Amino acid sequence: MTDIKKEEQTLKIGVLGAGQISQAAHFDSIRRSSNAELYAICDVDEFLLNRMSEIYHPTKVYRDYDEMLADTELDAVVIGISDNFHVPMTIKAVKAGKPVLVEKPLGMSIEEVEELGRIVKESNVYVQVGNMKRFDPGIEAAKDFIYEEMGEMLTLKAWYCDNTYRYTTTDNVQPVILEGVNAKKPEGDPKADKRRYYMRGHGSHLFDTARYLGGNIVAVTAWLTEKYGSYSWLITTEFANGSVGQLDLTLQVRMDWHEGFEVYGEYGSVLAKTYNPWFFKGSDVEIFKTSDGNYHRPIAADGHFYRRQIEDFSHTVLTGKKGRGATVFDGIETMKIMQAVQNSVELGQRVRVDSVTGVL
Repeated sequence: MTDIKKEEQTLKIGVLGAGQISQAAHFDSIRRSSNAELYAICDVDEFLLNRMSEIYHPTKVYRDYDEMLADTELDAVVIGISDNFHVPMTIKAVKAGKPVLVEKPLGMSIEEVEELGRIVKESNVYVQVGNMKRFDPGIEAAKDFIYEEMGEMLTLKAWYCDNTYRYTTTDNVQPVILEGVNAKKPEGDPKADKRRYYMRGHGSHLFDTARYLGGNIVAVTAWLTEKYGSYSWLITTEFANGSVGQLDLTLQVRMDWHEGFEVYGEYGSVLAKTYNPWFFKGSDVEIFKTSDGNYHRPIAADGHFYRRQIEDFSHTVLTGKKGRGATVFDGIETMKIMQAVQNSVELGQRVRVDSVTGVL
């Protein structure tokens, strides 16, 4: 890797968790970032901590999270651990005055993420959720056109269909993930309930992208089909702007990775194909503009979403100027949408997003 030209002011980041997502994304992204440095790594597993230290050379390593948070040189925290621990570890960081980039989904229940939202609001400490697809340059171009030139939105359709060959392809491009025998794990098996596991892990991408492009979703009507070990949610969404959308969350499809969206508007339209994120390839986006009667297709060459996410987070913390990242309040809304979808399936009726409670 060539030397990265660092900006004069950089954010000293400590990463909590030396497991898969940190190894596959966060450590390298911080090193590649122009405005951040990997200051510390924290994990209870000594083997993982030592191995990651040997590879990524942080300034400090910690086995105790409280000790890392007490480090006055530490500027911010990236949390890349099991979903069950997202909210309590984020709260600890916020109370220590450290800005946080926490992996999605934000939490496990509506009540706990709303409590986190109250704490964040009272403390005025910045918390960003790891919806890295916002930093796909193709999706960024689509967002800018939708909000600056497209006029009124007629409808939005989006789909996120994970495929049966995903692990075959991603294993070829991800680093070899090391595991530690003493890694902290949640009680039980979070993957046992596939409805909840798939919704939290994958629905959080689909619904955040839909909100990012189309605005707030106020109600959903959803159907779920389960066959031969696959799950398919088809969801009619009602947007705050009066538009109606259709969303498709399916796992696993017997085909290539299938993800994208279409948006129809007053002065044009957008069609997009999004790739498996671990290929670091920006979405293929075609934007039709009635202003010139032509299609426009951005190259979207820089598809390192995780690095661009870190740079956006660091820029927000260092300057106070909000970027494209999903805030804690975006994360709460996405959690509510996912719960509303689950409720709609169980009740067989339309569910307002602002009515939901419970454990996702």
